[in-house]
Formats: sequence, structure tokens, C-alpha cells
Amino acid sequence: MTNRTQLPQHADLNLLRTFLGVYRSGSFTAAAPRLGLSQPTVTAQIRTLEQQTGRELFTRLPRGVEPTPYAHELAARITAPLDALATLEDAGAAAAPVHLAGPSELLCVRVLPALVPLVAEGVQLRVGQGLPEPLLEELRAGRHDLVIATRRPRGRALESVPLADEEYLLVASPRWAERTGGGEVGAALRDVPMVTYAEDLPILRRYWRTVFGRQLTARPSVTVPNLYAVLSAVTAGAGYSVLPRSLCQEHLDSGRLSLLHEPVEAPLNTLFLVQRPGADANPDVARVRERLRVVARSW
Repeated sequence: MTNRTQLPQHADLNLLRTFLGVYRSGSFTAAAPRLGLSQPTVTAQIRTLEQQTGRELFTRLPRGVEPTPYAHELAARITAPLDALATLEDAGAAAAPVHLAGPSELLCVRVLPALVPLVAEGVQLRVGQGLPEPLLEELRAGRHDLVIATRRPRGRALESVPLADEEYLLVASPRWAERTGGGEVGAALRDVPMVTYAEDLPILRRYWRTVFGRQLTARPSVTVPNLYAVLSAVTAGAGYSVLPRSLCQEHLDSGRLSLLHEPVEAPLNTLFLVQRPGADANPDVARVRERLRVVARSW
């Protein structure tokens, strides 16, 4: 029986490495910087390998490529040997930095303090921040190894695992809390300024829908760039907002903020740890990933 995954005679390792890079990243564009090649070179090498094998390896899509059945078979055959060879080649060499990204507030409050022991052991970090969708697009393009996202990525191209549940709290300064004490919370806040980081009020609308069972109709009085700025404004007395517990717990403990409402079940948002395909080639990525998964149990 003919082996369907038989390689061409004198198969070029560079072509196979390029194939595996495209297979793992899902696009020629994303694979190019990871391979240290230009996109035209990646395209040319894949075309050459297709000619040598006599098989189409990828179906071109509007965004990226999809491996053909033959490509899946070829990847299954060469992945372990090429990864083992890469490990031998990298032995004794300095590990590459781990490129990690996520929400700026979570990075500062939870993530970076948790990774300090790894930094002390020599792990190098390159940290970026931003909103979930742009960060996931950058991950697909190969700019990050790991992304902490506030929503699960769509599709199956990216591997993700639940990391932790973030609890959201309705808070204001003690001065506003005293003025709104007693009575129905929603009605009491009708004349209190609202502070948010986005005009469409994503966190506040979800809180109202989940806790009070109705739509939030108020408009923000103050819109600022991020949740740190929301925390600063609310603590200073600008009004009320909904913030993640991890960000405002210290202010609640010190009395700088007051909790305006204690629902039976506070709204939760699941954080996901998303990894770029092939990122495990850098062993420090696995170290960072496992460290985050362990410490997240106490968040």
C-alpha cells in the first residue's frame, strides 16, 4: 500500500519547517515573522513543497488558510521530529522572551505580581495590553504567545482554557453611598453621576440586566480611557460604577470606596488564557502558562 504521507526524496527541512509554521499559525502572513521570512518567501516555499509532493497543502480562505487532509497527515508525521530537532538546536541557547498580553488593569493587579518568581529565575517577558478582539487578532498574527482575554475566542484555531472568574461590584465613594443609602438601588442612583470606560456601558449594562433584571437607561456623566481611570474618578467622588473586585478590593478594605449593593449572586466574567499555536516551542511559554493557571485558583 502506498504511504499517503510519503515525503519527496531529499526533502528540504526548510520547506518542512515553513509548512509546519503555516500549519500552526493558520496563515502565511502570521507564519512569516515567526519564521524570519517574508510573506512572498513563505508562499514560494509552500508552492515548492506542493510541487514536490504533488498535493495541495492549504485551501486559501478570505482570512488565512485551511489545511487539506493531506496537510493534516503530513503535519502528524513531521511535527514530533521537527520539534525534537528544534529543541536540540536551541539547547544551550538563551530562551526567547515570552510575549504576553491582556487587560492593563488585570496585568498590573494580578498577572505581573504572579510572574515575579519566574522573572527572578530568568524568564523574559514582553507585555502588551489592549481590548480582547485586537489582542486575539495580534495573537493570530504571531505578535503574542499568550493572551488573557475576557471572552473565549471564536473558532477552533486558537487553544484556550478558562483561567478564573472575575466578580463585578457596584461601587461609589463613601459620600455618595451615604446619600443613596436605603431604598431601591436603581432608583437611588438615578441622580448620581455614572462613570464608565466606554459609551456603550458594557459592564454596567450587564450588571443591571443580571442583577436587576432590566435594561440600564442612564447615560454616563464621565467616560475615561480605562478601568484604572474609572477607579480613580469614582474614588475621588465623581459618581458610581461597576468594577472588577480585583481592581477595587484594596480601596474597599481601606474605606476609600463603598459597596452599594450586595446581590445574592454577583455577575461573573470568565477570563480565558489563549495560546498561539506552536508557542510551546519556547519552554518558557509553558512555564508562564502553568504559573498563571496555578495562581489563578486563588484570584
